[in-house]
Amino acid sequence: MPIVFSPAGLGDAGRIAALHADSWRRHYRGAYADAYLDGDLLADRRAVWSSRLATAEGTRTIVAERDGDVVGFVHVVLDADPRWGSLVDNLHVSHAEHRSGIGSRLMGHAARAVLAGAGSPALYLWVLRQNTRAQAFYRASGGTPVETGIAAAPNGDPALLTGTPEKLRMSWPDATRLVELTDGGADRSNDPSRGEVR
Repeated sequence: MPIVFSPAGLGDAGRIAALHADSWRRHYRGAYADAYLDGDLLADRRAVWSSRLATAEGTRTIVAERDGDVVGFVHVVLDADPRWGSLVDNLHVSHAEHRSGIGSRLMGHAARAVLAGAGSPALYLWVLRQNTRAQAFYRASGGTPVETGIAAAPNGDPALLTGTPEKLRMSWPDATRLVELTDGGADRSNDPSRGEVR
């Protein structure tokens, strides 16, 4: 079945939350406390996404669906930083769909959202230092590491972190280049024959 990309609505909060919780459990272990990841993370993420999608002004959330199932999503906060531009706050792809091209295509959608709706063409994101696989993906997508920091605690509660995990800021000064890298500049997002560009 082809992948269909579309803007997320409030009714998608539960499906996005489920993918978000699963992704954090798989990839944030060691940075976030086990008790938090193994607790009622789904309810926590559902509350976050219900709030985000109910008040979506200044943001864009795009979901990737295959046969009615959410297999990926990206969430962008437009003009989040005066220097670095718009923030790709979340990008997650279901474990079964890794390396299928969905992540690249979601990055392309994020870049187009920035170019269409933000005051600056720049975008950035934070990635955990321990997540070397994600870092390699972002580098292949044209991102450059520009600085380090300490990961933000979930819900602002430092007790939910394991120690002081580091993060890297990855930067794209002009989202136009990211669009070109991810899909050749054309919006063929629903073309099932298009392969991933890395």
